[in-house]
Amino acid sequence: MSKPQPTRRADYPHFLTISTRWSDNDVYGHINNVVYYSYFDTVVNEYLLRSGVLDFAGGETIGLVVDTRCNFFESVSFPDLIDAGLRVEKLGTTSVRYEVGIFTQGAKSAAAQGHFVHVYVNRVTRRPVPLPERLVDALKPLVNA
Repeated sequence: MSKPQPTRRADYPHFLTISTRWSDNDVYGHINNVVYYSYFDTVVNEYLLRSGVLDFAGGETIGLVVDTRCNFFESVSFPDLIDAGLRVEKLGTTSVRYEVGIFTQGAKSAAAQGHFVHVYVNRVTRRPVPLPERLVDALKPLVNA
């Protein structure tokens, strides 16, 4: 398996600026690998909340993460500001594969990138359900052409 090449800023239609925190750094002086998954979660859920399609407290349908991955290309460290780029690689019947690029401000290539797969399920039964129409409509502008 070959390592992917860094994506470019232009590959993502949506961005969220996130401030790194002192506690994000590890003993090696860069952002610890597990923190990137928090950034992925933040940009995805911020988009869904702002689009009005995520009701984490009472919605009938919820997204459960079933697969995630991150590749690292350059170090990022506190106090860097990052731009988390978001796109949708695959819009399925019951699932969505989000792709996220982490960019230091001003950088054209991703310092890290990966994916995040949500399977949408009924909140009570935890069984997969078709993606709600409002969710599909909100995600269409992010679909990777």
